[in-house]
Amino acid sequence: MTETSYSADELAALDSITRQIDIDAPPAKVWALIVRPGWYVNEGSVDDPQDLHYETDDAGREVAVLNHPKWGEFRFLTVELDQPRYAAFRWLNPARPGAGTLVEFWIDEREQGVTLRVKESGFSTLADDPAAWLKEREGNDKGWLEELAVAKAYVEAGA
Repeated sequence: MTETSYSADELAALDSITRQIDIDAPPAKVWALIVRPGWYVNEGSVDDPQDLHYETDDAGREVAVLNHPKWGEFRFLTVELDQPRYAAFRWLNPARPGAGTLVEFWIDEREQGVTLRVKESGFSTLADDPAAWLKEREGNDKGWLEELAVAKAYVEAGA
């Protein structure tokens, strides 16, 4: 395997992932899913119900803690909720305090339903070495395609 080197501009562009999917459902149905912290931590379908509880961190903020039987513990901080258009969560990295990606969702109405957009950014906060955070990003790059398809199937089945 050969190591690829990137320019600063290329690394900046790789610091985020943006994806979208059309969902044939009303905004409220999509909103009900995306405000669930970590709904996208699953094995190909939305886990209903999730093993989710809330804790207060050292800064006094409420943090959602999701325990997945296969993937382990995930922590999410709600950054902003603007129902039914926008939701943002910080996916916290317990191994590196202050680090974590920002996961943002937008719900845009269209004639037959909505377009759900996601942007995950801040991969460069996960490690000082670009090779390490690019490896993390690689799995999420493909993962968001899969998770948006999971969201579409889940919401449309319940619409």
